[in-house]
Amino acid sequence: MARVWKILEDTTLFLAFQPHDFTKFQDILRADIQAEQNLSGLSTQPGFLTHLLRLVLEPSQDRAVRLSGSIYLKNITKLRWEEDVQPLAEQDKAALRAELVPAMLALSAPADKAIRAQVAESVSLIAELDFPLKWENLIDQLVASLSMTDYNVNVGVLETAHSIFKQWRAHVRSDQLFTEINFVLSKFMDPFMQLFRQTALLLLTKPSPNPALTSPKENYALLAQAMVLLVDTYYDFTCQDLPPAIEDSHEEFFAPGTGWFQAFLLWDPVEIQSDVGHNPDLVYESCLLIYTARRYYAFIDVADQTGILEIAELFIKLYPEQLQKSPAVETLVQSVWSLIGSNKLPGVGDDALVSQSLGFISTAIRSGYYKSLFSARETISSLVQGVVVPNVALREHDVEQFEDDPLEFIRLDLAVSATGIDLATRRQAAADVLRALVGSGYDAEATEIVGSWINTGLSEYASNKEENWKAKDSAVYLLTAVATRGSTTQHGVTSTNTLVDVVKFFSDHVFQDLQATSGTVHPILQVDAIRFLYTFRNQLTKPQLLSVLPLLGRHLRSDNYVTYTYAAITIDRILSIKHGNQLLFAQADIHDSALELIDALLTRIETARTPEKVAENDHLMKCAMRIIVTARQTLTPGYERILIRLVTILGVISKNPSNPYFDQYIFESVSGLMRFVVAGSPTTLPTFEQALFGPFTIILQQDIDQYIPYVFQVLAQMLELHRGGSVPPEYRGLLPFLLTPAMWQQKGSIPGLVRLLKAFLSLDHAQMSASGQVASVLAVAQQRLIPSKLNDAWGIELLQSVVLNVKPADLQQYLKPIFLSLLTRMHANKTDKYVYLFAKFMLYTLAINVEGLNPDFIIKTIEEIQPQLWYQLLTNFIIPQAPKFPAKERKLAVVGITRLLCHSTLMLQEPSVRAWSATYSALGKLFSEPHLFDSKSDETSDVAITAIDFEEQAAGYQAAYSRLAASETSEADPLAYVQNPLQYLQQELEKLSAKYGQQVQALISAADGGRIG
Repeated sequence: MARVWKILEDTTLFLAFQPHDFTKFQDILRADIQAEQNLSGLSTQPGFLTHLLRLVLEPSQDRAVRLSGSIYLKNITKLRWEEDVQPLAEQDKAALRAELVPAMLALSAPADKAIRAQVAESVSLIAELDFPLKWENLIDQLVASLSMTDYNVNVGVLETAHSIFKQWRAHVRSDQLFTEINFVLSKFMDPFMQLFRQTALLLLTKPSPNPALTSPKENYALLAQAMVLLVDTYYDFTCQDLPPAIEDSHEEFFAPGTGWFQAFLLWDPVEIQSDVGHNPDLVYESCLLIYTARRYYAFIDVADQTGILEIAELFIKLYPEQLQKSPAVETLVQSVWSLIGSNKLPGVGDDALVSQSLGFISTAIRSGYYKSLFSARETISSLVQGVVVPNVALREHDVEQFEDDPLEFIRLDLAVSATGIDLATRRQAAADVLRALVGSGYDAEATEIVGSWINTGLSEYASNKEENWKAKDSAVYLLTAVATRGSTTQHGVTSTNTLVDVVKFFSDHVFQDLQATSGTVHPILQVDAIRFLYTFRNQLTKPQLLSVLPLLGRHLRSDNYVTYTYAAITIDRILSIKHGNQLLFAQADIHDSALELIDALLTRIETARTPEKVAENDHLMKCAMRIIVTARQTLTPGYERILIRLVTILGVISKNPSNPYFDQYIFESVSGLMRFVVAGSPTTLPTFEQALFGPFTIILQQDIDQYIPYVFQVLAQMLELHRGGSVPPEYRGLLPFLLTPAMWQQKGSIPGLVRLLKAFLSLDHAQMSASGQVASVLAVAQQRLIPSKLNDAWGIELLQSVVLNVKPADLQQYLKPIFLSLLTRMHANKTDKYVYLFAKFMLYTLAINVEGLNPDFIIKTIEEIQPQLWYQLLTNFIIPQAPKFPAKERKLAVVGITRLLCHSTLMLQEPSVRAWSATYSALGKLFSEPHLFDSKSDETSDVAITAIDFEEQAAGYQAAYSRLAASETSEADPLAYVQNPLQYLQQELEKLSAKYGQQVQALISAADGGRIG
């Protein structure tokens, strides 16, 4: 393993560093693995952050080194700004905060744009945590830096400001949030409005009022870039509430004919047009400004990259009365219609503008405020004819992309916003106009009008199938759009237009293309047929779907990339269909075809020649995973061949991990295959271990960070399958390696490591105690996990496993230090989450039924730390927290308190007896909702895996933890000895009353709420 706990013992390199001596830093940045290790060590040294920033700012240094430095700085602020274990010094953080805004200004030159973007993100990340409490002068710095003459500086300031303000968009409304927003508005609003007006006048006024700022064309483009940021900031300021200054200036921005947004909608500057094809960024920026006005009404999900339409949702949903003060929307609708109607902008370069314009029309229709614009049949007809039909038609560019860049074609074809509205391409946006009409009460008119266009397209195709295949493609696409009333990415169409018979259309016009042999129809029509199944899968019955699965399986062996990929996507989605919580398809449904389907998928993956190409198409791997977790034990006859092929593919892609989704799915496939095959045939476990130990060892030795979290989870899964037996030597040899501090540096590895150590403790606790490895486990929990706000829950989970599995005689020497470490964290860094975790751990130690580990044993250990400490912990933490436990933890709380009250003699003595009645009252509050104890989970281990939709996993190399759902099994319940918590309480109280009589009755009578039950 390349990692070491302390990477750099010798700090002479850093200590010898001077602010302008960049040679040593440059060498470090240019190195590869060693560079990362050296930088990690240096980053803990005082002054590192500001020295690194100065390197980034030094123009004499290699630009690649400066960019690398800016990225490393951003990663430190992202990953370590609030690190608990190796915290950054507060003085270093304060010094960096003081220098960041001046650094942004120093990077205002266009050549430094990429570096400035990284520094701006650092500002944003730090501001999210420290502003305004620890960075009060941030806004003052930004405002003071704005210039009426230097737009290079303005762009840098606005980028920085927007990176801070845009975080408000995703926040829940709260007093703290509005305090921050009002603080910003009090300082930034006036200079913002002044700069907006000046920039707008400079861009729109001819001749220029200030030629020095508008010429040459590079200066004009800089103004346009500033205006884009000003518009984004306008959205930031209105995303939570309408500031008085913006409300008062509504006419200035929205008035028909004179408002800024109307003016920018019609703006078509030749200064930027001349750069088309030479500077894509400027083209994009000009497009953004052209549809600036529309952004105030469009309805798509919040996305940083396409923020132009976000204010639409706000103004239509939050501030509709503002829009109705004038005919602004009506004017903009007419302008947009004239801009894009009759296919006036057919070029690829116009796609963004057309898509956003169509989205604006959809939003205006859905709002319901402008029915007079859209209710007339003639209007709907002209809208369909002039806007929808031309933009639904395939262009040559689309066909070329289908053939030359199939993965991008698929990505765009499947792209949907989080609201379920397709806005990735102009044909999707055009289809959404139809869905808006159908969903807004115009379904009869829209269906009739679109139906005539569908029939026309089908007739054209029938007259000349070879030449007119595009006409049928458009017809199928239009039918799909007009038939859909509601849909989601996960479930496809959830409700349909009752005026459209989807199944009949499929039988009459689509099934023939699905059934056709390759080459007899255009491949795009075959993809249309597969997509139709994908879209309307919930509208078909199980027998209908079963009848088409063999056809989809045949398409997996097609030579066309899009065809076989769409077949894989559709099989995956069909096998994921649920009715309620029950999967529609079980292993018996694909028993005969599963092996053949997996063979086709893996064969397709294996044909690629490079690691990157092998991992390119994650749809194929996802489909293989879905078949494996559906077919389950029916794969046993051919599991070895599948396992070998998966391991071989893993070996290839591990040479250069490039697709986190593919990685997730291949590990899920391995884990799922092992889970179900071993469950049916336990003797197959050694085969999995022999196949996987070698590749996993290589992954660990070569320190392949992306795969290590998965490896630990699969290792834990394999070890857990030995439950009831002995631990094989191969695992025992791995344990010392797992307990080295270097293993715990990668945050994403921690959950898998904790699970693996829990498996060791469950199976091999005696050997671990004898060899002193329990002490090493506790060191990890106490030194690495418990002090961390991010990982304290994993630390508590590991400590619970130690207490459950290690014999009290062996545990006794460690128990006092365990409690001390928990109390130290409570004193140093108490959080609401940690208080709950602390109470949960205490009740867990009381609740588990381990011989020799009784409540008095726990209380005595705590009292050894400090007399009467137990009484303080009970009254200040355990009693207040217990009634707040979530439903799934309530049994733990009840059993723990019951054992404390009924099995402890110390609880009937001073000072603890004073808390007895209050503890009993807490128990009564836990029983106030008895149904929470009656409900039993029907989620077996088999059902649990399918309850998770894998594409919802946060697969990605930046994710803190990529969880393997297939590897997870139900843990043994340590409280299984209690079947009915209330009955258990009554039984134990009876025994206690028999022994202590009136004292117990008096204590119960003194409790709030009286006797329980």
